[in-house]
Amino acid sequence: MAIIQWEETLACLEIESLGPDVFTAPNIPMPYRRVFGGQLLAQIICVAAKTANAKDVKSLHATFPAEGDLAEPVEYRVERQREGRTFAHRVIVGEQAGEAIVAANISLHCPEEGLLHQAEMPALGEPDAATPMELSMIPWETRVVDGVDLASREVGPPNYAFWMRTPAFVGDPVAHQALLAHATDLTAIGTSLRPHAGLGEQDSPEKIQTAVTSHSLWFHRRLRVDDWLLLRQESPIVAGGRGFARGNVYARNGELVASFAQESMLRPIS
Repeated sequence: MAIIQWEETLACLEIESLGPDVFTAPNIPMPYRRVFGGQLLAQIICVAAKTANAKDVKSLHATFPAEGDLAEPVEYRVERQREGRTFAHRVIVGEQAGEAIVAANISLHCPEEGLLHQAEMPALGEPDAATPMELSMIPWETRVVDGVDLASREVGPPNYAFWMRTPAFVGDPVAHQALLAHATDLTAIGTSLRPHAGLGEQDSPEKIQTAVTSHSLWFHRRLRVDDWLLLRQESPIVAGGRGFARGNVYARNGELVASFAQESMLRPIS
């Protein structure tokens, strides 16, 4: 059974204004003490959109200076650094008890027509050919290519791919972006650990300390999460106590709709 629920994940996108450029939103109830980083990414996108006029969130670059406490609300403070005709820039800091737990740079852009090319979608089969598998922090349908289990301690190549699709819901494009952001935060660490014998993502924190240190996400096109999306990622390097993973997100029709990258702390416990 999924650790978090679909309705509670949607509810976390309900942003409340606390004053000029200060916002809050509900935490997702979980059996953990820490706030899930995917929740923070999703809420930052929704907060940024609240301050924008006819502009879409184009990219997000977030760092996580401290862990969040699920028992405390998060306050998001927005600094409007730039408001151009087609681009805008925001700095958003999420705080608990006056301490920053997430800080993000957000770029926004009016939709435009222009040049076009993209990397081809990898030939990884259709969703029906992938293995249904619950990913605990993603409370919607997920199907893993080749049935790869990131909890396994067996050695494998540093790549991973899964299809996902939420239930149909009424939501603006921002909600679809936010839910994708939520999902991109879950599997990068497990992908980085695949080449390392005797370690899987379930070994944190007993055998290895893990924490996301930074996460970036780029939206290339508007997307829908209630239709199939393929998330394909790889980890080109683990070194110096840190792991790095990057990925692309494709719609079922082959369009490249988003890309993401994540750095994490990976500290084996001797």
